[in-house]
Amino acid sequence: MVEVIVPATSANLGPGFDVLGLSINLYNRFKLEETDGGLKIEASGDAAFKLPSDEKNLVFASAKRLFDEAGYRYGGLRITIENRVPLGRGLGSSSTAIVGGLIAANEVSRAGLTKDEIFALATEIEGHPDNVGPAIFGGLTICYRSDPGFRAVPYKPSENLKLVLLIPNNVLETKMARGVLPKEVPLSDAVFNIARASLLVSILLTGRSGLLRDAMQDRLHQPYRASLIPGLTDTIREISRATGAGVALSGAGPSLVCIIDRLPEKDFLKKIRQLLKERGQDYLIQLAEFDLEGARVIGR
Repeated sequence: MVEVIVPATSANLGPGFDVLGLSINLYNRFKLEETDGGLKIEASGDAAFKLPSDEKNLVFASAKRLFDEAGYRYGGLRITIENRVPLGRGLGSSSTAIVGGLIAANEVSRAGLTKDEIFALATEIEGHPDNVGPAIFGGLTICYRSDPGFRAVPYKPSENLKLVLLIPNNVLETKMARGVLPKEVPLSDAVFNIARASLLVSILLTGRSGLLRDAMQDRLHQPYRASLIPGLTDTIREISRATGAGVALSGAGPSLVCIIDRLPEKDFLKKIRQLLKERGQDYLIQLAEFDLEGARVIGR
């Protein structure tokens, strides 16, 4: 039996659409055990009843993909899922399932695939790299296309910074959130995002938090997704203005990720609670840290 934990992630971070991602210290846990035959899947935790218990389960499908890749024949499988990353909230829950299934299967089959090889398979399954990258490597990852696939380069974020997640009750399907995006954008918007993404990477590495509000602005995806999330633009603008923090959709949303200076954390929380109360918005406020290890096998 192999046990794997995989961190939640926050992708895009505003201007870094399909490129930037952070690993977060909130984890899903997966156990994979080879049996004599059949498939048994048990799930607990957040919205566990929504997870398929047959071959459509993403953990199983990902594990089987690695077994097929490695040419490994298995008898049956027992999969146990402990779900702590909220489903459909833009925190990489599907990526945890993909990465957890791949890494567990890599151990069971003794295939010996490297993290880079697992990342390639995970990206192919997910369709984009910015969640599976930080889930595998930890920290801040910069993902980019390098034919014939993608690469992920991990970095350690500054200890001066931390995360605050604003998690709503409602969900948003990634497929729907990607469906509203245009196929072409104005050159001025592309330049705007290149500047902000470059600035954001420098801040995450150096901890110069005074520029976060500017650095997490975006014109490539959030303006278009705002039609699916009522009040999104005003909420981001008002939180940034009131606190000076960087605020953006986490992944496709609807959760928001705030990157803040660690020292005035209490002041930020006081302001954000008051602002959300005034706006009548019901978000779960969750403090978080950067996960620096990424997915790992327990007991190894």
